[in-house]
Amino acid sequence: MKICFMGSMDFAVPILEGLHEKYGVNLVVTQPDKPVGRKQVLGGTPVKNKALELGIKLFQPISIKKDYTRIIKSDFDFIIVAAYGQKIPENILYHAKYQAINVHASLLPKYRGGSPMHKAIIDGETETGVTIMYMEKALDSGYILSQISCSINENDNVKTLEKKLSILGKELLLETLEKLLANEITPLPQDESLVTYAYNFKKNDLLINFNRSAKTIHNQIRGMNPWPIAEIYLDGKKIKIYETSYSDFSLSNTPGEVVKVDKDGVHIQTSSGILTLKTLQIEGKKQMDINSFMNGIGKTLFFVGQIIKTSL
Repeated sequence: MKICFMGSMDFAVPILEGLHEKYGVNLVVTQPDKPVGRKQVLGGTPVKNKALELGIKLFQPISIKKDYTRIIKSDFDFIIVAAYGQKIPENILYHAKYQAINVHASLLPKYRGGSPMHKAIIDGETETGVTIMYMEKALDSGYILSQISCSINENDNVKTLEKKLSILGKELLLETLEKLLANEITPLPQDESLVTYAYNFKKNDLLINFNRSAKTIHNQIRGMNPWPIAEIYLDGKKIKIYETSYSDFSLSNTPGEVVKVDKDGVHIQTSSGILTLKTLQIEGKKQMDINSFMNGIGKTLFFVGQIIKTSL
């Protein structure tokens, strides 16, 4: 059996490993290398790195819409996609013996789009999952082959949820392919009346607005960790917020007011409840826990009675 695997992000790595171990993957298609880190050194995607480790042939087109000849000049039984990062043209979707299959990190039709794990956490969901589906031209709209659910814990962020879903996705995909080959699956259409979307973030989505509740902001922060990271601005400096805690009681009538600073963190009044900053990073510096931060530059940035603006 010949398989082409298309993926880029960490979510796709266990899925690639499982596929290659059971069936063998003939070609991996992934995003081009990009500059990473402060020194902007070119680095490959997590999927590229795993493919090199496994000795699988690689293809890294800048635009898959314009450059896909290497895929369609070969015959494949399956083209399997997981967190690839580009819209895939129809020529690829219907090229293999079976219609292209996607491993999607939500319980479709909920959270179609590129940020389903982020959006589920931000929305305060307690459950999400993985869907295996046939791919269609319209975004994440194909017939469903299988699904599995997964709980979202109160302390989950995108990284921890991604790890859980990637393992579930690997196991579910292998089970699904086995049943598909045995003709034991009846694909089911999605209920269009239940569709929601998880669009990619814009810059304004990252900004913390203290006119919302502490719990809502806390969910935003963990739903953007480890990327793209929620943020505030103080004295013209961008501060990324990685971790927080919250309580339901209030100490002020002014959202954005710093009501207390102690060893547990910087405590900020919201529209309902107190948000406590735990881990953060000021631009140009490394990520720090709140104690380390307040022993340094934090002393000059945060003080009781201060009002943190909710816009730039």
